Amino acid sequence: MTTMKNKLKNCFCCTFNEDQDQKISPQKNRDYPWNMYTLKELVHATNSFHNDNKIGEGGFGSVYWGRTSKGAELAVKRLKSINAKAEMEFAVEVEILGRVRHKNLLGLRGFYAGGDERLIIYDYMPNHSLLTHLHGQLAADCLLDWPRRMNIAIGSAEGLAYLHHEVTPHIIHRDIKASNVLLDSDFEAKVADFGFAKLIPDGVTHMTTKVKGTLGYLAPEYAMWGKVSESCDVYSFGILLLEILSAKKPLEKLPGGIKRDIIQWATPFVQKDTYEHIVDPRLKGMFDLVQLKVVVKIALACTDSNPENRPSMIEVVEWLKSGVGSRRKEMHIVKDHVDDETEDDEDFGDDDDDDTDYYETFDLKNHSGRVPRMPSRTR
Repeated sequence: MTTMKNKLKNCFCCTFNEDQDQKISPQKNRDYPWNMYTLKELVHATNSFHNDNKIGEGGFGSVYWGRTSKGAELAVKRLKSINAKAEMEFAVEVEILGRVRHKNLLGLRGFYAGGDERLIIYDYMPNHSLLTHLHGQLAADCLLDWPRRMNIAIGSAEGLAYLHHEVTPHIIHRDIKASNVLLDSDFEAKVADFGFAKLIPDGVTHMTTKVKGTLGYLAPEYAMWGKVSESCDVYSFGILLLEILSAKKPLEKLPGGIKRDIIQWATPFVQKDTYEHIVDPRLKGMFDLVQLKVVVKIALACTDSNPENRPSMIEVVEWLKSGVGSRRKEMHIVKDHVDDETEDDEDFGDDDDDDTDYYETFDLKNHSGRVPRMPSRTR
């Protein structure tokens, strides 16, 4: 523990003050963009980590809402226990967050490591997570209309593209899912939780590692053989796209205990050209059919079973912006809207001539057996 503690101290200039009575206002170190907090300040801000302040919980810890003495809202992630595995995840997340700066990535405000406490402080996201709106307490309110969903899709894609292509060394997230996409006051997407992230040196195309992540989002080559690359994140993002559109969970339990993934569920609607059956029925027909077809086809390209056939996140961003961004003012009520006709998903996760407006942007070609038509790709 001492070695890791010293490593963090030397690398990140964290506050390791064991004296909880000392009061120090948050201040920015000249060499690093984050604030430094004392444990006393964070205990006070979260009302002693009271259960009423808890806003999230994961495998390694809980997240609490807090307010500083100056009135600033923040979110504090507190590790449950200190062991080698937890220390490593803490160090990885702090290191990753210290490297990245992007409008669609959750920013690090500060952290604390002292005694048996490991705390990471983030910006507070008042609109919680995408999971909360699709499957959780806010799902019934349907605050995510169609334009917001499209904006979240584009924003999440841009955050991932930044990790894959702009940061050096490149970063593979390894746990892209609805609960790790947070929403700020304007419903802008912030990709979060970098505890499973991997740094990929230049020239390395893939690595073999212990499988991390969440069932339903894992690329097959990663789930079966532990082979991780940027295309694994692309696969997970494709699952996330279908989830955003449909509010279906990535896996659903059918009668008899059989599980079906969201790709198996959506593919028949694509083959029959009945895309409207894919849309979240809570939108009550308020969606753009052209955009829907574009995003579904991008999602299926991302989830191609062959990782070499999947697009890069740069390509995904380009396709989304070309096919969705250019039509943001074109939303209308789709006639003959149909409710969801699929089986109970207790456990989870007609053609339009306007298609021409989008397809003319690209060179058309067959992308895979599951995707009728997709934009051309450049590599």
